[in-house]
Amino acid sequence: MLGAILGDMVGAPFEFDRGNKTKDFEMFGKGVGFTDDSVMTIAVAEAILDSKGKSDDEVKKALVSSMQKWGHEYPNAGYGGMFYQWLRDKNPKPYGSFGNGSAMRVSSVGWLFLTMEETRKYARLSAEVTHNHPEGIKGAEATAACIFLARHKASKEQIKDYVIREFGYDLSRTCDEIRPTYHHVETCQETVPEAITAFLEGEDFEDVIRTAVSLGGDCDTLTCIAGGIAEAFYGVPDVMVDKELTYLPQDMMDVISRFMAEIYIPVLKSVEQVEDKEFFKKAVEICQLNRNTLNMLRLFQILRDNTVVVPCTAVPSEQDQMRMEEMINKAMESGDLESMVGQEFTSLDDIRMIPDILQNGEDYYFPIFTSVEEMGDYGNQFSKVEMSALEAMNLARNNEKNVFGFVINAFTTPVEISKDAFDYIEQIESIHKLPGA
Repeated sequence: MLGAILGDMVGAPFEFDRGNKTKDFEMFGKGVGFTDDSVMTIAVAEAILDSKGKSDDEVKKALVSSMQKWGHEYPNAGYGGMFYQWLRDKNPKPYGSFGNGSAMRVSSVGWLFLTMEETRKYARLSAEVTHNHPEGIKGAEATAACIFLARHKASKEQIKDYVIREFGYDLSRTCDEIRPTYHHVETCQETVPEAITAFLEGEDFEDVIRTAVSLGGDCDTLTCIAGGIAEAFYGVPDVMVDKELTYLPQDMMDVISRFMAEIYIPVLKSVEQVEDKEFFKKAVEICQLNRNTLNMLRLFQILRDNTVVVPCTAVPSEQDQMRMEEMINKAMESGDLESMVGQEFTSLDDIRMIPDILQNGEDYYFPIFTSVEEMGDYGNQFSKVEMSALEAMNLARNNEKNVFGFVINAFTTPVEISKDAFDYIEQIESIHKLPGA
């Protein structure tokens, strides 16, 4: 989402073909600032965060409410005429638009869902409240799909093939071929393919932004779309994020902070935070949604200093088993099995706790859980042993089934961690030794 907003701001001074179609321009020069693209990006993000998982009607109601709220808060952001009337309508209805507004505001959707099916569904819902023309819906879905694929490490060729196959956009032209005749146009069908092409040709995040601006036309929106995809593929350089945030008011920053908390594990600041089981659980949920390098490194730090719950089967020693069988046989010989009720059995030897192993196809996984509650009904079959994650790593390493590694919270928000990462986790400096811990 930060990439989309930055693209909007950087492209704004060159909208309406006011640029000279070059990549050589001052990135944060005169006229840079957010427009309706950013305002509605924030509105859609807030609505989806408030309503995801609810019924389609509830999602649409949240979208309408949020978009009108933010539109009233920033009434002079540069909305199109029909959309401006929609913002003011007490009973707003979709108006068959195929404008590029549906694609410019959808970037958050590409980050917030586990599957392509969900991503495209919510992109469609975000478009339909205004842009219910097939081309308007397609533009939103294609943009969100590109972001989804990019954050899941798809190659540019894979993203391009998906867009052509699923949406039928012509991505055969190069930017050099597009640039000479491209002009200001506000339709999805003449903005989204060009934005995707700028992303495909860009060599890094900044180059994507410069390439998109160089095409001209409605380039705040075009660059907003391209920037949203580029962020998922490359990330946004910290220096550019720091500069971008200076242009945004606090209410927008609040939504961005909330959105970022959904897709990134927060910076680890204290022992109490790391050892908090709810924080641990949320970190696993975030990693399931967005398994990127930053999130995994922070999850490794949390594991390094945490305890986990391991499902185990209690296996008595051979001597204890013989004693138990002897007691049962005596009761059977006397015909008084009821005499066993209430009797206590004291183990003479340590009972072995054998960790359960989960199988998925041909692969085996050592299951660990952030809490007993995350085990659900599965946990009823086992003894629950709490141990340090470092202890669990040793058990996983030495398991006879040659497990792949951990699977955390296997029945709610599963996240796999390969044994290859165990050495790295063990070498991380303990949070207890960090300054201020």
